[in-house]
This record gives sequence, structure tokens and C-alpha cells, in this order.
Amino acid sequence: MFLEKDIDNTRGRGFIEVICGSMFSGKTEELIRRLKRAKIARQRVEIFKPAIDIRYDEEKVVSHDANEIISTPVPASSNIMLMASDVDVVGIDEAQFFDMGLPEVCSQLANQGIRVIVAGLDMDFKGKPFGPIPHLLAVAEYITKVHAICVKCGNLAHFSHRTVVNEKLVMLGEKESYEPLCRHCYGKENK
Repeated sequence: MFLEKDIDNTRGRGFIEVICGSMFSGKTEELIRRLKRAKIARQRVEIFKPAIDIRYDEEKVVSHDANEIISTPVPASSNIMLMASDVDVVGIDEAQFFDMGLPEVCSQLANQGIRVIVAGLDMDFKGKPFGPIPHLLAVAEYITKVHAICVKCGNLAHFSHRTVVNEKLVMLGEKESYEPLCRHCYGKENK
């Protein structure tokens, strides 16, 4: 299990952390918490998000609980490399929306001695691995899987069930379009 105290021994050496789970599980909340702690420790922090994610704010990373942190929206993962110079920590939110070059970008940053913290959905609404997240999970030193609560039965949820009819893989939405479900309830909904 990842413990932030472990980072004290790795300062100056790069590594990758991935925070993954379903929608409404607290991924962005945890990302913001870790980035704010890095700032308190006087580390130089840069945060990125995909330019297509304008749900709450065009420039800020914002959690469902309205916690926020200033970020830089970028259209592609390659832009992160261009803008991440002279930092100690790079945060990346909604990583599933980035291109498949993101794992290589994260590895290059970590190889340069940068702590890279990535948050994103590990599965799409069909329950399939989503975008670059599976590859990031394979190369990350630390992985935190967070869970939501199933809105049907109250058990731990790790599926993002789409409640509207739309087969597009990428469809930005919130509670009006998605709900967290456990394996059992997700299976019942998708019969």
C-alpha cells in the first residue's frame, strides 16, 4: 500500500503514482490532496488536465466536492513534456482522456527525477480498460485504487455505469449521466 511517508526517502528520485477507480470514488480529491501537500513541502508543482475536460472549470482541476487547484489544460500528452521543466512534482488529472503517449511522457518525467501523480478512470462505462491507464498501472511504482459507494445496494463500487443512451466511448458527464455500481448491480443493469 502507498504511504506518503515513503516519499521522504525518495525525494529527488522520480517515480510514478497512479490513483484510479470509478467515477465518484475520490480520485481527483486524492490527487488534489497530494499536490497541496507537495506545495506545503515547498516543492515546485505543475498540474495538467486534458483540454477537453471543461465540466467544472476550463483551467482548474475541480473535485466533485468542489475542492480545486489551478492547472494547465493541454490538448496532448506531449505538451506536458514541454511545460514540465524545473518542477519537483507533476500532477495529471483525467488521464484516461489523454493519448497513448502519456505513459511514455510519465516515464520520461520520472526518469528526470520528477514525482508524477496521475489520476484517472481505470475502466470505461462498458467495464473495459480505459485509454492509457492500464499501461500506466504497469509502469507505476505506487498504485491506489479508490472506490465509490454503489448507489443501488451500498457496497463498494468500482464500475461507472452510464445511465443515458450514448455509445460514444468519451462522453463527459456527471451524476446526470453516470452512477457508481458494484459488480453485482452493474451486472444486473447490463443484462
